[in-house]
Amino acid sequence: MSLTREINFTLNGSPVKVTVPVTMNTLTLLREQLNLTGTKYGCGEGECGACTILMDGVSVNACLMFAVDCDGRQLTTVEGLLTDCDSDPLRNAFVEKGGVQCGFCSPGMMMQATHILKQNPNADREQIQRGLEGNLCRCTGYKKIVDAVASVSKHED
Repeated sequence: MSLTREINFTLNGSPVKVTVPVTMNTLTLLREQLNLTGTKYGCGEGECGACTILMDGVSVNACLMFAVDCDGRQLTTVEGLLTDCDSDPLRNAFVEKGGVQCGFCSPGMMMQATHILKQNPNADREQIQRGLEGNLCRCTGYKKIVDAVASVSKHED
């Protein structure tokens, strides 16, 4: 029985083929094998949201998911959101509203906010707050982050 497995998946729009240990988690694959360090290691237990990525358009904690489970899937990391930095309304809103402070939680917050707004482009503040509940931030107190996401939402107050 092999302790490694070859997997194929799409990462930020590009095909990837790698061999991984069957016990490796997706966060380790991204950071250490593929050198995509935007996704952060926070708690390693799925409690902080620092490692949030999108798998087939749904937000997941990369620290809790085995890399072999990426096989055949489409993954998006924060690097995948960086296609056009100047014209991205969510990224600009995080900067303008002060939602980025130390920056450690920002990649996970932006990934979760992307998921929230894709699921509901008209999300109101309460829906945004509930959607961000699994992502922890020690700097902003969340108001500025919610303000940033709300400013991008198409919700009419």
